[in-house]
Amino acid sequence: MPTICVIGGSRYFGKLLVRRLHAAGHRVTVVNRGSSPPPPGVEHLVADRDDAVALTTALGSRSFDVVVDQVCYTPAQAAVAARVFGDRARRYVMTSTIEVYDPATAAVPEIRRGVPVTEESVDPGAWPVRMELPWRDEAFREAHYAEGKRQAEAVLARDGRLEFASVRSAHVLGGGAQEFTRRLAYYVERVVRGAEIPVHADVLPTVFIEHRELADVLLWAATATDFTGPVNACSDGLLDVRELAGAIAARTGREPVYRTVADGEEASPFSFDRYYAMSNARATSLGFRFSRTTDWLPAAIAEALAQSVPATLPAT
Repeated sequence: MPTICVIGGSRYFGKLLVRRLHAAGHRVTVVNRGSSPPPPGVEHLVADRDDAVALTTALGSRSFDVVVDQVCYTPAQAAVAARVFGDRARRYVMTSTIEVYDPATAAVPEIRRGVPVTEESVDPGAWPVRMELPWRDEAFREAHYAEGKRQAEAVLARDGRLEFASVRSAHVLGGGAQEFTRRLAYYVERVVRGAEIPVHADVLPTVFIEHRELADVLLWAATATDFTGPVNACSDGLLDVRELAGAIAARTGREPVYRTVADGEEASPFSFDRYYAMSNARATSLGFRFSRTTDWLPAAIAEALAQSVPATLPAT
């Protein structure tokens, strides 16, 4: 069975990925800063992935068939990974994001309203890399999340020694308390309380993926195929913010209360005034079969309700 190194893998779908790789019989090594140990039977190495010397020391003489990088956010981190793993791994799979297509964060070509975005819209082989930017500054990195992912893909795609693939994930939902962004909980709590949900006047749809399905996509990308380059990972079916809140309303019996935001005002998560919903056609053509968002969304909402409602129901 392949030997697989997972960088990160300490929470949410990354933790689930580690468990599934191990259950499938793969020899798995997890590298993280030590905040969360992997399950029994999985090797655990503690190292700062930003420090090439420390990472090299922790790895020792180990080599791997595949590396799955769950926590690569900048070209600086990608450069360290390429330097350390370039001669000790065959394949490198990076978890990326739908945000690489966001036209509000870069001049992304070939995005038309109503036409699902394909991988060619952001080509890592051609995307400019600016290593001189302050990528180690946490505030800068958070403010430039999408650009950091674009440039990280570019560095790894151009390295040449690694068989590189990136999985561009849609917005991830599900898992109840595990969903650390709490974006679904945001809507559940507001619908239950009858609180206003700020939305754009003309809301545009986006795409989602359930956390377990994303773990399956990453497992597939690491072990079941030799494709290279980016693939979009999203469940079938578009959904806009009003439809999402409507699905919560159907579960709770409480109608959402919307407020239209003014120009320049921040709206709620998943309320978009720009279109960059992804197409999953490439992954489908390569053999992965996605579920429909409407198939798993009710259960995800139920999980969020179980976590959120006791704290948000009004006193009686």
